[in-house]
Amino acid sequence: MRMFVGLDVSSFDMKVCVLDQEGDQLSVFTVSNDWPGAQVLKERLLELLADTEVDILKIGLESTSVYSFHPSMFLHDDDDLKPYGAQVFVINPKQIANFKKSFADMNKTDEIDAFVIADYMRFGRNQMSVVKESQYVALQQLTRSRYHLTKAMTKEKQHFLQHLEYKCNTFSKEVDSSVFGHAMMELFLEKYSLDELAQLPLEDLARFLQEKGRNRFPDPEAVAASIQKAVRSSYRLDKVVEDSIDVLLGTSIELIRSFQKQIKAIDQSITRIMKGLTQTLESIPGIGPVFAAGIIAELGQIDRFPDETKIAKYAGLYWRKHQSGRFTAEDTSLTRQGNHYLRYYLVEAANSVRRQIPEYQVFYQKKYQEVPKHQHKRALVLTARKLVRLVDALLRKNQLFTPERGVNL
Repeated sequence: MRMFVGLDVSSFDMKVCVLDQEGDQLSVFTVSNDWPGAQVLKERLLELLADTEVDILKIGLESTSVYSFHPSMFLHDDDDLKPYGAQVFVINPKQIANFKKSFADMNKTDEIDAFVIADYMRFGRNQMSVVKESQYVALQQLTRSRYHLTKAMTKEKQHFLQHLEYKCNTFSKEVDSSVFGHAMMELFLEKYSLDELAQLPLEDLARFLQEKGRNRFPDPEAVAASIQKAVRSSYRLDKVVEDSIDVLLGTSIELIRSFQKQIKAIDQSITRIMKGLTQTLESIPGIGPVFAAGIIAELGQIDRFPDETKIAKYAGLYWRKHQSGRFTAEDTSLTRQGNHYLRYYLVEAANSVRRQIPEYQVFYQKKYQEVPKHQHKRALVLTARKLVRLVDALLRKNQLFTPERGVNL
């Protein structure tokens, strides 16, 4: 006997529809979306389960960010429901919307939506994602926050470079040293005018760079000389404009340092969680702690997926076939669905792996040469799809990567 529970979740309440394996409604009710409401939901389900011989209980709800997180984790972790084979699924809303189109003239109400979710699980033909264990959820929150902080820091660095172009338009061309190093940023925080920098004794500027750079410059005098050369060849700004640019440079520096500090703290938390997880991805050349954590966080426990094809589909690394009669389209685009975080980490990891493993470099070059346009993007995505098979094999078998095994995967 199977029982299917559909939950339509909002910030205020949860509409519940319970179906048996024949599609008949056993119960329809509403509870609040909070801890007391979840307790009522559990008790009502236990009452229904006591009256029937159920060995498989499937509970489904749409992925609605924070609204669905708490009820899904509550039901997944509840010990009273586990004896009934309870499984909790978080379903892509697009899949539910497409499934609902098969019901002609159906109204749009929360109760009906709960029924559609339950009926969708009853058919069970499409991919559904089992709720992750808590350590993977915690890791995912950290890796996604790191992703957004990194993006924000990259954007702020672009703003910094734009302001620097106003301040000293030949700096990037003349100075062969990162402007985001500690010494350079300290120099910009001093808010020297270009004339002041040009007149500063070379020895003093070199000494400043060496002190702030913690003696990491192999030739501080050469760097100091290149800075003064850039200063002397740059356009001069009006005092009012230069003062405003100095303020903006200082603000960007503080923001960049703040992002770096936050990312460092998150990395420490990610490291602690990763030490408690069994994973072998870092044995793959080119995959370090950041890529490994990002992939593991989005996948969760590997047995959530029947095989590597489901992982690829979950990440959106697949192409729909376009065929009609005798016509088959040769140029089809990558699907826009799937977990874009997982897709990002797999593609970035593939770009790194192909530089380290000859087999992946050969594969990339082959795919690159197959088409006249979109060569790099296409080859890289196909390489990421190949990497999925390796990731799945190593995690599922808990094996370390070796070149010999890599060839056969």
